[in-house]
Amino acid sequence: MRIIEGKNPVMEALRSDAQIDTILISKEAAQGSFAKVIEMAKAKNILIKNVDKAMLDRLSENKIHQGIIAEAMEYEYKEIDDILDYAKKKGEKPFVIILDEITDVHNLGAIIRSAECLGAHGVIIPKRRAAQVNGVVAKSSAGAIEFLPVARVTNISNAIEELKSKGLWIYGADMDGEKYIYEEKFDVPVGLVIGNEGFGIGRLVKERCDTIVKIPMKGNVNSLNASCAASVIIYEIMKQRTI
Repeated sequence: MRIIEGKNPVMEALRSDAQIDTILISKEAAQGSFAKVIEMAKAKNILIKNVDKAMLDRLSENKIHQGIIAEAMEYEYKEIDDILDYAKKKGEKPFVIILDEITDVHNLGAIIRSAECLGAHGVIIPKRRAAQVNGVVAKSSAGAIEFLPVARVTNISNAIEELKSKGLWIYGADMDGEKYIYEEKFDVPVGLVIGNEGFGIGRLVKERCDTIVKIPMKGNVNSLNASCAASVIIYEIMKQRTI
């Protein structure tokens, strides 16, 4: 069973095809604030239960449930081909985010949120030594996880080779990159690699990237955290493809 916490993530799950079993609402919460959620749940014949806040506190993974939790089926990871098919259905060149051992669930959720909002077609994560989709990720993504395909693979390097064989150009994000992001033309099918919060992209993964790009920095602090860096580069790619 997967826990979806907070008003907005629950509403986005209801708008999507997520298989929700039950919605739990705190007896202590202002019921009027959940009127729309209740209406949407009833339209889908989803069971609604009024429970004590203490029960929600016990179930909550991030302790910010806002008085509402949905119990849903476990997240269904997709395949790489599902991501590419999603791009094809939209009539767009594939744009895939590849995460090399992102370990913080809040970073994973934030990256998924930026990716969905800014037009990426999916995210690829490794099965091991990395954050996985859970309730905290769903909350941090503000519900974007319900709309953006996330594929889980055994080996990121092999996944990159598969994407390259299908026509994608792979860009790695690194502060020592050979080009600034605005100097590159992202008018091709793109795979963007974002590395671990501490040590960045692994050596073997970096060797498989076609180009390493960097973000121009002008402050005294010369680095951004993984989710912020991802958002900046994802935006640049979206901007070039839109304007």
